[in-house]
Amino acid sequence: MKSEKLTFPGSGGEMLAARLELPVGPPRAYALFAHCFTCTKDIFAAARIAGALADQGIAVLRFDFTGLGASEGDFANTNFSSNVGDLVRAADYLRETRAAPKLIIGHSLGGAAVLAAAGQVPEAVAVATIGAPAEPAHVAHHFTEARAEIEAAGEAEVLLVGRPFRIKKQFLEDIEAQRLEAAIADMKKALIVFHAPRDQTVGIENAGKIFMAAKHPKSFVSLDDADHLLSRKEDAIYVANVLGAWAARYLGGDGSADAPRAAEGTVVVEETGEGRFTQAIAAGPHRLRADEPESYGGLESGPSPYDLVLAGLGACTSMTLRLYAEHKKLPLEKVRVTLTHEKIHAVDCAECETKEGKIDRIERRIEITGDLDDRQRQRMVEIADRCPVHRTLESEVQVVTTESR
Repeated sequence: MKSEKLTFPGSGGEMLAARLELPVGPPRAYALFAHCFTCTKDIFAAARIAGALADQGIAVLRFDFTGLGASEGDFANTNFSSNVGDLVRAADYLRETRAAPKLIIGHSLGGAAVLAAAGQVPEAVAVATIGAPAEPAHVAHHFTEARAEIEAAGEAEVLLVGRPFRIKKQFLEDIEAQRLEAAIADMKKALIVFHAPRDQTVGIENAGKIFMAAKHPKSFVSLDDADHLLSRKEDAIYVANVLGAWAARYLGGDGSADAPRAAEGTVVVEETGEGRFTQAIAAGPHRLRADEPESYGGLESGPSPYDLVLAGLGACTSMTLRLYAEHKKLPLEKVRVTLTHEKIHAVDCAECETKEGKIDRIERRIEITGDLDDRQRQRMVEIADRCPVHRTLESEVQVVTTESR
């Protein structure tokens, strides 16, 4: 994953600070992320979800709304309508410089803004909300104690998440004038609603209102005991993984159509064109990638060829030990195999017949978990050498190469 710092003009002309998370290789699609009320683009949930989606091939632009984070402007002069305008300008920026966003994601009030802005981004085919209120006016409860002062003086300083913010009367008037039900119903885009039943900031009833207002296709995902800000790493990753899987149905461009096909018992490898060494691999119905590290001129988008060889040996070793333990009814709980590969001088290998040049040396360390005695453990190590891949690597192998036309 790569990250770029960017700026673009917001709805009021101020320059907004943004960060674009890019996957290795060409993106399947672009997404736009709107953060929560008075938060910034760098809040944990936004950063974690953007990074996880980039790992799935989706580029994500997240930015600070006007007057927040590193963006220019005065927060006191903003409102929900200006946030929606900032979102539309962010989509315009992506369209002009990269590609228009196909997926729009909003967290908390950012979710409400996404619902309002979605109709103004025609290329977007999917929308996701996370802990979003059904109406922007929901945030007014933050200002209950200062409401009288705001009404009388036109503005007041309010403490939000431990920081002072100046809230003007026009902000309250703007959020109270917004009605999202019609915008949600007319969106004509796939919608997924993430919400935690125990959310203490935005109640679960908001998710119900959004879901009922939307037309199909629509989905709801309960976040169980997650908090409003998704402050636990596993909650943010869960949202990203589910979102990526759900969005794949609508985004397309996941590479599956162009991936090589392989019959049962056959492996097909071909270049992807993404870098000097990047390869798409089809092993029967399975899809993998291979590449080289950046230090070798690759994109590091997948394991190297030798990594794959080691992986094959390690997997075969672990499977062989599992079968042996089951056959002998041994109390084996888990096997972990760690492998390394290097080229060594033949003269340094006392067990090797070859004494000239260099040879390949694979070191394999096996960790066996379970209530096994020393004799059983030693036998397991001996059985590891009987793994079919091990035998293939140590036997005479003939590779016949032909050209297909």
